[in-house]
Amino acid sequence: MQGPDHRIIFSVDEVGQFIGGDTHLMLDLQTITEDLGTACGGRAWVVVTSQEDIDAVLGDLRTTKSHDFSKIQGRFKTRLSLSSANVDEVIQERLLAKDDGVSIQLEDIFREKGDILRNQLSFRDVGMTFKQYRDSDDFVRNYPFAPYQFQLVQKIFEAIRKAGATGLHLSRGERSILDAFQSAGKAIAEQETGVLVPLYLFYPSIESFLDTAVKKTIDQAADNASLKPFDVEILRVLFLIRYVDEVKGNVDNLVTLCIDQIDADRLAIKKQIEESLVRLEKETLINRSGDNYFFLTNEERDINREIKSVELSSTEEAKLLGEIIFDDALKGSRKYRYPANKMDFSFNRMCDGFPYGSRVDKDLTVQVYTPLGETDTELFEHSRFQRESSQNDGQVVIKIDDDPSLGRELRQYLQTDKYLRSKSDDTLPEPTKRIHRAMAEDNRVRRDRLKNLLSNLMSDATYFAAGQKVEVKSSTPQTALDEALEYLVDNSFSKMDHITRLSDEPKQELQAIIRANDIQKAAMEGVNEKALEDLRGYIQLCHQTSRPIVLFDLVERFEKRPYGWPDMETLILLARLLVLGEIHFVTNGAALQLDKVYENITAPRKQRSITVVRRKTTDPKVLQDARKLGKEVFGETGPDSEDGLFEFLKGKCHAWKSSLSNYKTLADTGTYPGREKIDEGSDLLANLLAADEPAKMIERFLENKDDCLDLADNFHVIDNFYSKQKPTWEKLRKSAQRLNLNRFELDADESARKALDRMEQILKAPSPYGILQEADGLISTAEAVNRQIVDQRRQSALRHINELHSQVLAELESAGADDRLKANSTGPLEELRDNVATQESVAHIAQAVQRAEEARDSALKLIDEFVAKKATESSGGSESPKPVIKPRCEIRPSVLVAKTYLETKDDADAFIDKLRSEIVAAIAAGKRVQIR
Repeated sequence: MQGPDHRIIFSVDEVGQFIGGDTHLMLDLQTITEDLGTACGGRAWVVVTSQEDIDAVLGDLRTTKSHDFSKIQGRFKTRLSLSSANVDEVIQERLLAKDDGVSIQLEDIFREKGDILRNQLSFRDVGMTFKQYRDSDDFVRNYPFAPYQFQLVQKIFEAIRKAGATGLHLSRGERSILDAFQSAGKAIAEQETGVLVPLYLFYPSIESFLDTAVKKTIDQAADNASLKPFDVEILRVLFLIRYVDEVKGNVDNLVTLCIDQIDADRLAIKKQIEESLVRLEKETLINRSGDNYFFLTNEERDINREIKSVELSSTEEAKLLGEIIFDDALKGSRKYRYPANKMDFSFNRMCDGFPYGSRVDKDLTVQVYTPLGETDTELFEHSRFQRESSQNDGQVVIKIDDDPSLGRELRQYLQTDKYLRSKSDDTLPEPTKRIHRAMAEDNRVRRDRLKNLLSNLMSDATYFAAGQKVEVKSSTPQTALDEALEYLVDNSFSKMDHITRLSDEPKQELQAIIRANDIQKAAMEGVNEKALEDLRGYIQLCHQTSRPIVLFDLVERFEKRPYGWPDMETLILLARLLVLGEIHFVTNGAALQLDKVYENITAPRKQRSITVVRRKTTDPKVLQDARKLGKEVFGETGPDSEDGLFEFLKGKCHAWKSSLSNYKTLADTGTYPGREKIDEGSDLLANLLAADEPAKMIERFLENKDDCLDLADNFHVIDNFYSKQKPTWEKLRKSAQRLNLNRFELDADESARKALDRMEQILKAPSPYGILQEADGLISTAEAVNRQIVDQRRQSALRHINELHSQVLAELESAGADDRLKANSTGPLEELRDNVATQESVAHIAQAVQRAEEARDSALKLIDEFVAKKATESSGGSESPKPVIKPRCEIRPSVLVAKTYLETKDDADAFIDKLRSEIVAAIAAGKRVQIR
């Protein structure tokens, strides 16, 4: 304490550490401050100093500690800013003070080389303004250091500490900076005046604080035989500025940071640095992004090695080039609007011989050649580009000049992108993910650089079109391409000027033309006549070669070279030909009605189903001949106009064809007449209807005059048959089928035989229409004889069956048969008797009689079995059974005859004796004899 004004200074060094420590220490500081204030009556000064920024330190504290310290700060009303911003003054006073002799010498050097120094210490692309030597006094105070180094070294210390490369042990205050400048100064202490301190001499002052991984990387680089000592110094510089955003690691800045003499040769240093950078990048110690170089950590280095090993194909490079050129530099342009007629021309996009996007066969092509393609654009002479631009009727060829960074940046982008896409794994460690995110962001920036680079290269490129070099005046890629395309269109669409007048409102004009009257049609003459003749000539040519003309293809054809007409102008020309009666539009086999033309031809989707047909006009005499023939064929006179007569004939032909088609279904069965004539008529009508033009159909109608007249005769009789005579035909056909069952018996009757023969003749006749009227009489004649024959045969058969039925009943009665046996024995006979009662076939009646005899025999056999069984049951099985009735014995005389014929009395006697012997033997055996 001195005098009445007592000053007590309480100094705390590194208060940041103090604050970050135990809370009790902060309370002690507060207690000391309060006690001193009480003891000294409030006249004591307590001063607390720190190398740390208080606000920055508080920002790192937890909320509770920050709140506690704010109470302490409240005790200190006055705050002085003693930050490291004035570190240069401290260093100048402590380390760089010079005696008078040296100061004078340095002043002389500055007067001589001050301008050189300003140039030597210049930076490019920095985020802040770095100090230069203001004057000779400033030079003397700072020498051998540059003023910017005081700012930069402090930034380096702060950035490295925040990045964690030093484990957060490196101080940001003047003490560490003083040590760094002192170490760098000592490193050049023995050198001559004129020397400057390069940035890499500051590295040793922080080396001991570095993480092992960082230090090991730089130490191993020093031991690498592929690297030179200067390469290691550049690596150290890149490490020092690695985390300093304000300084970019481009070559110009590295030269400035490595200046070690006032009058050093910047160009020599630059060359030396560029060579070092190549070697360092080859060893994957650094990475390049555009013009800037970066120090790589161990993990970053491993990842970059993997990226360098990613393989690429020329297709991938061409695709990316095409994407950047056409989508980015040219803003995705796919069409060019020609200013003269406002027509859009689509173009194919090619890059180094590869198509970009969906390959569509468009009329124009834009081909871009880059230095990265297989074609060496430097050795590829202009004449060859010119020749290529004249191929395919002319195209635009763009030759991009070489740029050393293009290939490097493009491949690095592709390799990085391909690598990152293959490594997108959520299980990766967070540090690796962080590196990947940084690389992705860096790649995005690289993509922007490529876009800007290629945009500039496109603006400065050489353009060729239609076999000529095009001198473009535009400064942007899009407008430059437009100039080249305009030149191409001007020089390859030779018939574009045939459209001399473009419609201002093409849709309204098209509608007006379709609705035009004769006066309005006449007013159209002389407008775009050359274009109209071009269109008319093409339609005529297609007509002569029988080539169909699809409307969509026609419009597209005249959009291409050598025409280049807008689609609506082509439709307007076609509409004029339509109303002039030279063409018509056909869809689904029918000509479009005039009121449907506009809505159909203006719809691109419908254009694909519409054909343009040249209309041939008919001579008036020919028209009258066709009307006369139409009356003869169809019995009606058609209209006198060509279109009217065409519709008349077409309608009649369609109606007849439909009728014949219905008749053909029955005729094809073979049981109805007229199949041959129906087929002939259908073919003729189909041939007539195939002519879809009025003139063509009328001409074809007259050419087939005789056939049409024959068709008329045939159609009327065929139509009369199927509409009126068909029931009679059905009756005749069915009667013949039924009578033919008894044909053998009917042929014995002459009238019946003649009737049946005539019926067959009618049914087999190719044209039975005129003789079908005989059918009823013939059927009646044959039916009468048939009924008589069938009745006789039926009565005889019924009598015989009834007799057989009676025999079975008698046997059943004698045997005392039960109901079941009666039903089984008589049922078949009764069924056959019912069948014969309705049967119309004599053969079937005879067959029924034969089956009745077989049924009688089967019934008798059942009865015999029943009698035998009944006899066995009554005797009990102990002795021979006593039959109720005698057993039956069949004797067939025909079996007893040994010879085919009995010719003599002896033959007759022998047969009778044998028969008698068989009968007597059966009777003797106690049997009943039945002669069969």
